[in-house]
Amino acid sequence: MKIDNNNLTIGIISDTHSHLDERIIALVKECDYAIHGGDICGEAILNAMQPKTGEIFAVAGNNDHYCHESGPLANEISLQLPNGIISIEHGHEHGMSHPSHQSMRDKYAKSRIIVYGHTHKQVVDKDALPWVINPGAAGLTRNHGGPSCLILHCDHDDWQVEMIRFENIE
Repeated sequence: MKIDNNNLTIGIISDTHSHLDERIIALVKECDYAIHGGDICGEAILNAMQPKTGEIFAVAGNNDHYCHESGPLANEISLQLPNGIISIEHGHEHGMSHPSHQSMRDKYAKSRIIVYGHTHKQVVDKDALPWVINPGAAGLTRNHGGPSCLILHCDHDDWQVEMIRFENIE
């Protein structure tokens, strides 16, 4: 899919496992688009994500055993944005506990950013191109100290990844 707008914000989440933190819902509502990197575990999660355009790009995770209202979720998606491609997959096929960033870079060599989930650990690896990023877990399951997400700010020339983590609410 091609997105032509400049000055975009994209909310990036993953690994909700049937629960999406309300604070992350509020952040996504302020973004133009949203990405879910898999392990959604329920249609209600995608319905709660309402970016400004209403467009959500979601891939299936290894725990997603249901169909989205428009059909089965894809295992991978590539989006053409201003000055680059974002490729999205869950990441579990590149190594279960420590997915290989090099394996992903080899698979998506023409991308500018690769988004994956699965590990529930927030990562922004800019050591080589394409960047490899993981928003961490946006829900309650293994969120390593609190629900997290990423916000991608991009225009034609500059892309910036903002890392966000909230404290767990007891």
